[in-house]
Amino acid sequence: MYLSIIIPAYNEEKRIEKTLLSVHAYLSRQNYDYEVLVVSDGSKDKTVDLVSSLSSQVKNLKIIDNKQNHGKGWAVQRGMLEAQGDYRLFMDADNSTTIDQVEGFLPFFSQGYDIVIGSRRTVGADIAVKQPWTRDFLGGAFRFIVHTLVPLRVKDSQAGFKAFTRKATEAVFAKQTIFRWAFDVEILAIARKLGFKIKEAPIRWVNDTESKVKLSGMIKMLFEVLQVRWNLWANKYRI
Repeated sequence: MYLSIIIPAYNEEKRIEKTLLSVHAYLSRQNYDYEVLVVSDGSKDKTVDLVSSLSSQVKNLKIIDNKQNHGKGWAVQRGMLEAQGDYRLFMDADNSTTIDQVEGFLPFFSQGYDIVIGSRRTVGADIAVKQPWTRDFLGGAFRFIVHTLVPLRVKDSQAGFKAFTRKATEAVFAKQTIFRWAFDVEILAIARKLGFKIKEAPIRWVNDTESKVKLSGMIKMLFEVLQVRWNLWANKYRI
């Protein structure tokens, strides 16, 4: 298996069909084998039923149905570790970054990179629909906190479009301990700790106007970033 696509989903019945059909339309034209894993994180709506009904239209589509909600990071971890691809990419169910942009990621693996992360803040990035200034401000504050407490040497740790080799996946996600707000920060911190080579690549990103990040969420993120900092000090991510 060459490529695995992992899509974490929580109550995504309104958006998941469009995203999956878009993924299928692109991947079905490629000359490599692939699989698409949707990981439902305790969805209460018709997400699971809808994904199951698309199995005849979307090649190699699989659904992992977690009955309880554990957090996006938990769903990503389970999908990444259960996938079979030599390269494994997780993306958001809202399709804010479309699957065709993986085409620009794959060549970096042949250049020796272990992880390629999508970035909205590096040269060449295109933010097609910007988020409200309040959310942008909170995002800036969060980036400052991350750069101060957990230097990752990347400009954008939070974009939901990241690809890993099989080796990096199995090493990094096996050590993951944070499953909600700051899981992206932790997996990148683990990757740095383990010596994996990370490439930050520009993406085209469309803000989802239905997505909301409240101040309470930012506070929870802060506490989780502090936990990552503590884990690094305590050497919990050691080889």
